[in-house]
Amino acid sequence: MSSFTLADLAAIVAARAQSGAAESYTAKLMAKGPPRIAKKFGEEAVEAVIAAVEGDRAALVAETADVLYHLVVLLEAAGVPLDAVMAELERRTRQSGLAEKASRPAD
Repeated sequence: MSSFTLADLAAIVAARAQSGAAESYTAKLMAKGPPRIAKKFGEEAVEAVIAAVEGDRAALVAETADVLYHLVVLLEAAGVPLDAVMAELERRTRQSGLAEKASRPAD
């Protein structure tokens, strides 16, 4: 089992975001701004869904890696630390998912 974490990925993304567009795909994405990054994230999410529906395990693994990467880039571009997301997940998992969902304000 891998010991690589989302925190590791976030640190790599943060470093590469500062490296200069000519050197890094991450930096090039960052230069395009959050709307383009969000679009790319959405495209990757759709590809992951298609892989899941088709039962293509290898493609699902690869596309999920793309989804996580683009999500971390999006968080970086938006100035949202991964720790904030993890803290929110931790808060939500202190109770059952149904109870947590019921506690959210209605739209």
